[in-house]
Amino acid sequence: MSEARRLAALRVALVGIGLIFLVGLPLLVAVWPSGWTWGHGHSHYLTMIVGVYATLGVFLLIAARRPEEHGGLIWFTVWSSLVHGAIMAAQSIADPAERGHFLGDTPALFLVALTLAVLMRRRRAAPAGDLAR
Repeated sequence: MSEARRLAALRVALVGIGLIFLVGLPLLVAVWPSGWTWGHGHSHYLTMIVGVYATLGVFLLIAARRPEEHGGLIWFTVWSSLVHGAIMAAQSIADPAERGHFLGDTPALFLVALTLAVLMRRRRAAPAGDLAR
């Protein structure tokens, strides 16, 4: 994949993920709670996590304009998604009532991490003495 195509695909991914985090997550929680809502009954956790992801979604939308200037945010999204997904997977194993997350938010976070990591791969190093990378 050429650098221009990779950058275009990264922009599309950032917009898609940003919109899902911003507006899609509340919809998924309402439509499929067993795959997207943790715990039973009322929980303040849900409002908090939706707020955190909505905020991240806004910043990913901003990063989509010039991803090369927002590498730290994009890599934070990759690594935090991996860690969050791994913790959720372990908790799903430990709590049979939460097994629905194996088909919902857990694989979704791994997919976000994989997509952004592949599209953020580093360019090959320029020849020695070439400062214009």
